[in-house]
Amino acid sequence: MKQTNLKYSCLIAVLYFGMNANGQVTPQDTLPKEQKIEEVVMIGYGSRKAADNTTSTSSLKAEEITKTKVLNATQAIQGKAAGVQVTASDLPGSTPTIRIRGLGTVLGGREPLYVVDGLFADNINNVNSNDILTYDILKDASALAIYGNRGANGVVIITTKSGRGKGLTIEYDGFTGFRMPLKKVKMAGSNLFSSYNNIAIGTTKFSQDQPVNTDWFDVITRTGTYNQHNLSLSGSSRIVKYFLSVSNYDEKSILQGTDYNRATIRTNNEFKITKGITLAQNFSVAFTNTTPKPLGAFTSAYRQSPIVPVYFADGSYGVSIVGADGFASPTGNSQFNNVGNPLAQLMLNNEKQRFVQMQGGLKLDVNFLKDFKFTSQFSAEYYTFKGYNFDNGVRLPGQSPVNFSNRLASEKKDYYNWSATNYLTYNKVFADIHNIEATVGTEITLRKGENIYKYTRDNVNITDYYSLDGMDTNGDNQADRPYKDSDENRTLSFFARVQYKLMNRYLLTGTIRRDGSSQYQEGKKWGNFPSFGAGWIVSEEDFMKDGFFDQLKLRAGWGRLGNQKVPLNFLPFASGVTYNYSFGGNPMNNGNTINQVIDPELTWEITEETSGGVDFQLLSKRLSGSFDLYNKTTKNIILKSVPVSTSGIENPGYSHMGQVSNKGYEIVLGWADKINDNLSYSIGANYSNNKNNLDNITKGSKVEPIFGGGLGNGQNVKYFGPEAVGQPLGSFYLWEANGLDANGNMTYVDTNGNGVTGSADSNDRKFFGSYIPKSILGVNLGVNYKNVDLSVNGYGTFGAKVYNGKKAQRFAGENIEYDLATDFWTPSSTGSSNPAPFNAVPIASTYYLESGDFFRINNIMLGYTMRKPVEYISSLRFYVSAINPFITQKFSGFTPELNGNGDPYELSGVELDAYPTLRSFVFGMNIKF
Repeated sequence: MKQTNLKYSCLIAVLYFGMNANGQVTPQDTLPKEQKIEEVVMIGYGSRKAADNTTSTSSLKAEEITKTKVLNATQAIQGKAAGVQVTASDLPGSTPTIRIRGLGTVLGGREPLYVVDGLFADNINNVNSNDILTYDILKDASALAIYGNRGANGVVIITTKSGRGKGLTIEYDGFTGFRMPLKKVKMAGSNLFSSYNNIAIGTTKFSQDQPVNTDWFDVITRTGTYNQHNLSLSGSSRIVKYFLSVSNYDEKSILQGTDYNRATIRTNNEFKITKGITLAQNFSVAFTNTTPKPLGAFTSAYRQSPIVPVYFADGSYGVSIVGADGFASPTGNSQFNNVGNPLAQLMLNNEKQRFVQMQGGLKLDVNFLKDFKFTSQFSAEYYTFKGYNFDNGVRLPGQSPVNFSNRLASEKKDYYNWSATNYLTYNKVFADIHNIEATVGTEITLRKGENIYKYTRDNVNITDYYSLDGMDTNGDNQADRPYKDSDENRTLSFFARVQYKLMNRYLLTGTIRRDGSSQYQEGKKWGNFPSFGAGWIVSEEDFMKDGFFDQLKLRAGWGRLGNQKVPLNFLPFASGVTYNYSFGGNPMNNGNTINQVIDPELTWEITEETSGGVDFQLLSKRLSGSFDLYNKTTKNIILKSVPVSTSGIENPGYSHMGQVSNKGYEIVLGWADKINDNLSYSIGANYSNNKNNLDNITKGSKVEPIFGGGLGNGQNVKYFGPEAVGQPLGSFYLWEANGLDANGNMTYVDTNGNGVTGSADSNDRKFFGSYIPKSILGVNLGVNYKNVDLSVNGYGTFGAKVYNGKKAQRFAGENIEYDLATDFWTPSSTGSSNPAPFNAVPIASTYYLESGDFFRINNIMLGYTMRKPVEYISSLRFYVSAINPFITQKFSGFTPELNGNGDPYELSGVELDAYPTLRSFVFGMNIKF
């Protein structure tokens, strides 16, 4: 089936069967919980009934988040919220990239703001998924403006569990599973490798009868295993609610030697001090230990020749040296590639990392004068990290010698931040038709800059790599040098919001936030971020009563948002410069001068968004859904500015120099029905489409170009500059492959018509799409029959491009894929699309650019629950789960889901040193006492 057909077939299917409110399945209920009238969503500094909400918000509950057994809860929401793209890696401890309604910045922060129980966080790597109660994603500017200069990339509000019910409840949930690559790339065997490379170099260097045929991918990988154990205690009494959980997650990765362990403890308590006064306390701590290994081993395994053995007969690691007999040899002068032994790359890497992250807070609620509620909250976070990398000085044959017996590199880092928030809420109903809720407040935050200490020592004599004891400081090659990676940032904010409902059908919301930040210059520290929203519950009108719709609501909004995670002015000095000036007859021979462009107008990036939508329920509330449209523009993106040549300044600075837009729509449908007391089912999906575009670069601006996506062989696949206007961010900038010439060599389109092609003319390069998908589809299904439940969810993206970087990184004498080794141009076979064998660095062309379209079944879970099997057990559930069991994709590599580090101008969308997507099978049990 063609991928385009797959895309539209999936969409037609879900439209025919129906879909639920977030494209997610809640088989436990006849009605999707997200569409019940009494459902409450978190909106920032408060909550709101879903029916009264005028903004675009996606809400997920605990059961949806915990169905997919993964380390990071963000990965579990993939495909379950419209307009939310989650690009995840199965590398233990990695942070998924989340994009809400597109990407709006080039150099600024791209991640959404996480708010965990009122605390601002950069990610939720330390949060145990089992502790999450709700996961609310604020998507449009009308909802986000309450967070001011932090809201431009969206906000994810996480509320963790608290005590419920009467008495003590004890719950255990644990699983164990195993993992393997979802897809492998078939490589040429030894004899095919020898044949191809002999043709490429024009001589018989490699024997056609090789004694060794090493599958390097199998050598460096293993069947991964992982398990998690969660234990929680919760309950409540008249004056206290309590919740305590402990968890341990342990994984042995598929990459040899990569182990990961995370232990978490969380306690949430609420105390009723007296009537109308409650005090809530939350605290969590996460301990993480990992032994990372270089992901470059995956690329090395792809590139290394199969004629090289893992070990030679003498026990030494195999190397890429060929002897006179055409076989790999431990000695000789004929090294045929520069790829190391992938297994040695892992085994000789001795690295460990330890993290500790603590978060906690206090929240005081005081209800007074019947309609007023005062909330005061203090939250804080502390993070500490230490790690080392020990090089024992061992070098393989062919590698450059070193001048040390060993080398220890160590790093320590810590930071803390806190916030104090006070706000007053007024809620009143007048004359039974006017419902007003008003909130005003202030907030102070401090983020202490990261204190980073790094040191490197040669020839150390220690047994504890984390310790300085026994270290010879006289032999160091780099002195201790503490430095800050980021400056301290303080903010002071004032915010207000009014929500008004008239006659239970007309809705208005207005928000204003004023933020001041210490990281900007005087006169640029303060910014105002307003928004408004309006809604009309049409189904409450008399003319709609007993009509076709059970619920019909129209809503629209506008808002202005800020992004304060942007490059800042700083004053680098050029020192030691000789000058011929003199003062009072004394010459000044050297001194310092400012050496970077400083823009006095620099402040945060500002995004404006206009959006509208409709929510509906019909057919006795069995069919529900929504449709949203939005237009989001960042008008003052920050770019590097080239200094004027006559200024005497050498280094570029930062200025507001461009505009980026994201325009799109989101469709969500859901169907849920109860056939009888024993059987219920639901089916749902969400589809979103987004057009990302660099609208302009300010006329007359001199932008410092970005050459990115480096492959390590002198080739770059991405470019940003004035020529990128009209293209999506992160677009690939390549030569266009144009078939083969009479000798089987690749040719390229002469774009500028000057008769020069290929690497000799860089002006022939063009843009060829971006790694950012144009559309996203999530599909979910659930069935409940008596005590048995089945859920399935799938996820796909369409319209993205990915670059096969590992295939394009060739130098000489490296392995090739099986399909290439069996189908290439020869004088007697000129019909192949693959060029004749060559042994040179290929130029960055569309030959290596492929479609990133894929659709994957993310999770299949089958469970069986016994209610009250014995007197002291309230429920006992067993479940099995298949995570990522199936995928359909066009990309010929390991995975089209290529996160990189999230930077659009680095390796996002490029498969190079990338961790494969994994298929996992899980067996678990949940028991409640």
